[in-house]
Amino acid sequence: MDKYVYYFGGRKAEGNGKMKDVLGGKGAGLAEMTNAGLPVPPGFTIATSACRLYFESGNHTPEQITREYSQALERLEKELDLKLGDPEKPLLVSVRSGAMFSMPGMMDTILNLGMNDKIAEAFAEKSGNPRWAYDSYRRFIQMFGNVVLEIDKSKFEHIFDGQKKKRRVKLDTDLTADDLKQVIAGYKQLVKKETGKDFPQEPRTQLAMAIEAVFRSWYNPRAATYRRMNKIADDLGTAVNVQAMVFGNMGETSGTGVGFTRNPATGNKEFYGEFLMNAQGEDVVSGVRTPVHITELERVNPEAYNQLREITTRLEKHYRDVQDFEFTIQEGKLYMLQTRSGKRTGPAAVKIAVDMVKEGLISPQEALQRVEPGQLNQLLHPVLDESKGLNVITTGLPASPGAAVGHVVFTADDAVEKGADKKYPVILVRGETVPDDIHGMEVAQGILTSRGGMTSHAAVVTRGMGKPCVAGAGECEVDEKKRVLRVGSNVIKEGDWLALDGSTGRVALGQVPTKEPDPSSGDFAEFMKWADESRELGVRANADIPRDATVARKFGAEGIGLCRTEHMFFAEDRLPHMQRMIMACKDTADPKEAKALEKERRAALSKLLPMQRKDFFGLFKAMNGLPVTIRTLDPPLHEFLPKREQLMVEVAVLEATGKKGKKFSDARKMLEIVEGLHEFNPMLGLRGCRLGILYPEITEMQARAIFEAACDCKKQGIDAKPEIMIPLVGDVKELALQKEIVVKAAKDVFAKKGIEVPYLVGTMIELPAAALSSEEIAGEAEFFSFGTNDLTQTTFGLSRDDCAKIIAAYIKQKIWPSDPFAQMDPKRVGRLLKISTSEGRKARTNLKVGICGEHGGDPSSIEICAEAGLNYVSCSPYRVPIARLAAAQAALKRAEAAGPKKMYSTA
Repeated sequence: MDKYVYYFGGRKAEGNGKMKDVLGGKGAGLAEMTNAGLPVPPGFTIATSACRLYFESGNHTPEQITREYSQALERLEKELDLKLGDPEKPLLVSVRSGAMFSMPGMMDTILNLGMNDKIAEAFAEKSGNPRWAYDSYRRFIQMFGNVVLEIDKSKFEHIFDGQKKKRRVKLDTDLTADDLKQVIAGYKQLVKKETGKDFPQEPRTQLAMAIEAVFRSWYNPRAATYRRMNKIADDLGTAVNVQAMVFGNMGETSGTGVGFTRNPATGNKEFYGEFLMNAQGEDVVSGVRTPVHITELERVNPEAYNQLREITTRLEKHYRDVQDFEFTIQEGKLYMLQTRSGKRTGPAAVKIAVDMVKEGLISPQEALQRVEPGQLNQLLHPVLDESKGLNVITTGLPASPGAAVGHVVFTADDAVEKGADKKYPVILVRGETVPDDIHGMEVAQGILTSRGGMTSHAAVVTRGMGKPCVAGAGECEVDEKKRVLRVGSNVIKEGDWLALDGSTGRVALGQVPTKEPDPSSGDFAEFMKWADESRELGVRANADIPRDATVARKFGAEGIGLCRTEHMFFAEDRLPHMQRMIMACKDTADPKEAKALEKERRAALSKLLPMQRKDFFGLFKAMNGLPVTIRTLDPPLHEFLPKREQLMVEVAVLEATGKKGKKFSDARKMLEIVEGLHEFNPMLGLRGCRLGILYPEITEMQARAIFEAACDCKKQGIDAKPEIMIPLVGDVKELALQKEIVVKAAKDVFAKKGIEVPYLVGTMIELPAAALSSEEIAGEAEFFSFGTNDLTQTTFGLSRDDCAKIIAAYIKQKIWPSDPFAQMDPKRVGRLLKISTSEGRKARTNLKVGICGEHGGDPSSIEICAEAGLNYVSCSPYRVPIARLAAAQAALKRAEAAGPKKMYSTA
């Protein structure tokens, strides 16, 4: 028979600190402290499995659970010689939640359970402290009324504040016992009004109702949101801890507090926390009263302070981690109510991990497991200085980390014009960004969009640039014509100051100062050295320009895994040549016209070739000695042209006003080209290798530019290592045709330059067709790189630019656990990854395999890549350290689970 209730008390607990999955974090901590002989009030923990069974039973507590906790209650009563509901020897208990993973403040707590009218009177008489008795009773009614009876907390506060106002006092502690009796009477009337029933006086009924309410709190909105944000499974459930009450509100010799064994903000080894005398735990965290720094306790009660220091030091050494603890002092005696591993900032997490290795508490491998990869964001980007507070007006998606502060602009052109003045930083605010905005995005300090998700254009491009971005801020109404941003009652006009926190998604008004972190040395450098020694996956960066490549190398990138060449064509001096080339891309059955069009395309491409050569030279120089994977032109050609709708309006207006000169004819010609290129689903149309097959001169030009740049580098002593990647291949014949062009261009350039450089030709695997024919494709490809953005789109049949509502609904309805564009789907996309890698290496045992989609910087996706045996992941430059740590953690996890496995080189 399953066991659902675990007792702790009498210096012996039925559980221990390793049973977090059964007892929850709080229950496991209480059991461990009890076993260590620490002063812990006795009690019992109802296991997480009981919570799951409660929900499986239709929100009903099965008899076995009721029987087990009733037996545990009798044991508690016997140990303390007290009894729940007995006025002569009254027992009061607290009822608290406690999940496997720490969810501070997300679920519910009830203190002083067992109080009723008779018990309150008995406590008042026996203790000689009636104020304490009635204060405890009013707190219980308020908590029980809010948590169990679901009465809005503000209604209780209104009654309490009304009594303070009536008595003309400011502090809660200024109310007398008689005042508190009036508050209690008001509370009971409120309960009767809201529920139609009297407040329950039977303590065992109170306990049963409270336990079920704590179970139900697992699914309250804030807990559900917290789990979603922190990727905690919904089916774990919470434990319930029922514990004998100790009282911090019995007078000035009693108190309560919370603390950490080290500073959770900085990581400094200092006693950190707050406390209040004559208070209960909620007073410290609620903000009703201003707590005192914990070091002041040494003056107030030196004996309790020294005991607390000794106990918490022992706990940190025992758990070998920073402890977040709660304590109560009842009439001078210290009791420990909780210990758990403390939440901490990114900088603090790294410092604490490194310090604990130096102190001999943990190994470097354990240190790597103590820091969540995402926490490194806080060390790599500027952060908002919140010392003077923030006026936050909305929160969107934290699409690209870091802080940005500037003047609001609404168009890319305005960003370029106004942002050219370095003294006038700009924030580009858009409904959503498009490739045409790239020039404005480049000069902007940060990007804010009202639409789009974590893999939207704005998100992907800004992460590559290392610029902060808040995307999909749905409360923002962006009026680009009137150049106004509305958020609720706030109206932000062009030129107004705005601050973005891309790490949290917050948007704040005003010129908020920022702070620059320095991750290049000290603890961070030491920590990342351990990560590199532990990982098996290589880490590259997605970078399109030398500046980004330099940043990537600074952060430890071992090469470029994706250079998107299309971004190079949007520059002001290049776009006209690109458009000229595109205007010659039209169908014709006339051989003469076809030849003329090809000549026109080649003429335009000849103008672009030296520009491309210069781009590639800069990248090779920045990555001297490291591989650079260059993707040939990928996006649909219409992205380089004006929008069809805009041209239609322009032509119609010019025609209606009789202005049929050169401007009209040019616009009309451009519209004809755009109409000719128009596709209903361009992401599945003429793009990728299909462009190179229809217009092979495009691939030829890019290949020549790559090889000429590589040869020029070699002449200057720069070690260029080009890898040419053909996108959107679905059939081996497509790759063979494109590879033939690349190889011929290489031979021609090498012969002309009298120099040869080693190179590879490979492909992106971004279609299920390619993944399922990988053995055949690997006969031509020397490397694979998974483009998981498109692979996710084509696997799910889902457009990433149009699916925000669908994804939100699917996550809410538990169809999907997370956004498949943010975290790789292991069942389908991850499976294709593994199939493709395995099949490809059947044909080519030394096949190098990587990933260059946005998943390359996501820790859970990196774990899938490690399982699949990939050689490397590639991600945005500012996510390189995150990927390095995630790769190390994946390797450590695999080693722990299965021992050493054959791994492939990260070269």
